[in-house]
Amino acid sequence: MNFFEHQDRAKQNTLYLLVLFAIALIGMVLLIYLALMFAVSGSSTGTLYLWDPSLLLISAVGVGLFVGIGSVSKLAALRGGGKVVAGGLGGHLLSRNTQDPNEQQLLNIVDEMAIASGTPVPAVYLLADEPGINAFAAGFTPNDAVIGVTRGTLEQLSREELQGVIAHEFSHILNGDMTLNLRLIGVLQGILLIYLTGRVVARAGGRGRSRGDGKIVAVGLALILIGSLGLLCGRLIKSAVSRQREFLADASAVQFTRNPSGIAGALRKIGGLSEGSLIEAPNAEEISHLFFGEALRFGFFGQGFATHPPLQQRIQRIEGKRSTRPKSAARPTVGTSAGIATNEAVMGLQGDTTTRSPQKPEPSTHPAADVVEAVGTATPQHLAYAHTLLSKLPEPIRLATRERTGALSIVYGFLLDKEKREVRDRQIAHLKENELPEVVEQTIKLAPLLHRLDLRFRLPLIDLTIPALRETSAQQCSRFLQQVQVLVQMDQRVTLGEYALQVVLYRRLSTYFSKPAPPKTEFTTLDQVWDDCLVLLSALAQVGHSDKDGQDYAFRSGIYRLPGAGSRELPKGVMPMNLAAVGNSLKRLGKTAPKLKQIAIDACAHTVLLDNNVTIQEAELLRVVVIALDCPIPPFLDASLK
Repeated sequence: MNFFEHQDRAKQNTLYLLVLFAIALIGMVLLIYLALMFAVSGSSTGTLYLWDPSLLLISAVGVGLFVGIGSVSKLAALRGGGKVVAGGLGGHLLSRNTQDPNEQQLLNIVDEMAIASGTPVPAVYLLADEPGINAFAAGFTPNDAVIGVTRGTLEQLSREELQGVIAHEFSHILNGDMTLNLRLIGVLQGILLIYLTGRVVARAGGRGRSRGDGKIVAVGLALILIGSLGLLCGRLIKSAVSRQREFLADASAVQFTRNPSGIAGALRKIGGLSEGSLIEAPNAEEISHLFFGEALRFGFFGQGFATHPPLQQRIQRIEGKRSTRPKSAARPTVGTSAGIATNEAVMGLQGDTTTRSPQKPEPSTHPAADVVEAVGTATPQHLAYAHTLLSKLPEPIRLATRERTGALSIVYGFLLDKEKREVRDRQIAHLKENELPEVVEQTIKLAPLLHRLDLRFRLPLIDLTIPALRETSAQQCSRFLQQVQVLVQMDQRVTLGEYALQVVLYRRLSTYFSKPAPPKTEFTTLDQVWDDCLVLLSALAQVGHSDKDGQDYAFRSGIYRLPGAGSRELPKGVMPMNLAAVGNSLKRLGKTAPKLKQIAIDACAHTVLLDNNVTIQEAELLRVVVIALDCPIPPFLDASLK
């Protein structure tokens, strides 16, 4: 199952959740109806009737209002994304400048995995008051995702065990599980509200002294009973939705790290620790399905209401894969060692901009298929690549990524013109008028180091600055993006590198500071976005080829990957290169169904990889396309980066 199938499955799971919720809701309506029938019939005539449409309507409306108010209010509170969940658990954001070695190790692991998987670097929260071993990922999209870990996780696990746990959480980010998890919190809060209301009513009646107060207590107790049944239904729903996804995340973590002993060792330590993976926060009940391990103790209910499979079963499945090669590794994929050995020109980013003659590869060995399969995945080779890349960063740049002043300076430094002195002078003058002196000073200092970096480092380095750039207000972020735009336009032109940098910054920051929400699908047929696909394919063909024949051949190669292309009237050649048009088309394609995104990316990959060679410019534009479509892709690997 690839990334796009996971996205479709996530939508199916949402429908499954709604069906289970409807069943629980109907059950509570019937219980309240029967309770009201008993109270009304018994008090008036002493005879119990089983049918009263008016009481059924009252029960349905009452339950609907209670549950609706609870769910809508909770979902509204969760619009803040993963940071709201982490804050509600008592977590605090880890500083990128932390001096604690355990905390810095955690941040390093998160950075490596973000670069290796092609996702934004998530904010990391520490639950300092939780001694158990546990972790979670929360958010609506990868752009607003956070990872939280308990104090016990930092103190009890080795680096490889911690890496296994974080890889498990990254799997939830990549597979689209987070959106369903947040929806589940909101939906089940409505069911829980009936129980909470019953407690309030019962307490209010218990403080009274009149006869009527006894009836109030009875109503409250009835609501508690019905709410308790709703609570159990909620646990069953979480159990039904969550268990299989935990097995999948475990398997993905093993494939990611190629180290079963890491995650298996973490699970063993949970089993041997008195606190286990329990979470002591008061609201652990509502978010128990988010965690790496079982967050609640169920007592006599046993595993019937558990949100996670038994530890031993998870360990056995993990270690059973030790001698089994994952199916996805059966053929070379983008960035695997096999891919580098057999197709080094495709995987490496040589920076070759010379004219190339199009050579049509055999369909069965076309590397473009590997690009699609690579979306939403990562391999140990990607993880090693990320580790090496981070180790090769000059120390001043690496330290600058950890705080906002340095992060601003890195972005501005990349944008300072290194060829035209007069443009560079105007850019610096503008920064002096609009930025703090320390930002300008550090920008001038870092610019020479940044310009000497391998171009492959540019976008990963921008991703490393994102956590620090988010440590600000929405207004300051908007102002920063405006400054970036001004610097780019100083020379009256926009290069592909500048465009790529702007897209990454905008996607990573703007959605974070706006109220995040699950992406909406507006286009479901290829006809609706046909012209947008042509715009992208035309741009990629022109970036990859300098001769007209090569451009037209690559363009048509991509077009014929689009279903139904043979029955359409096709353009005679590439369209004029226009980055503004590319941006508009990417916005529209970002609102398509997952399968349409897969079709678009497949066509783009065939255009780029037509001649089994990838230039840095092609790789950056292809990465921009994938990022704009919210489809994380691991980096292209280079055999020379050892």
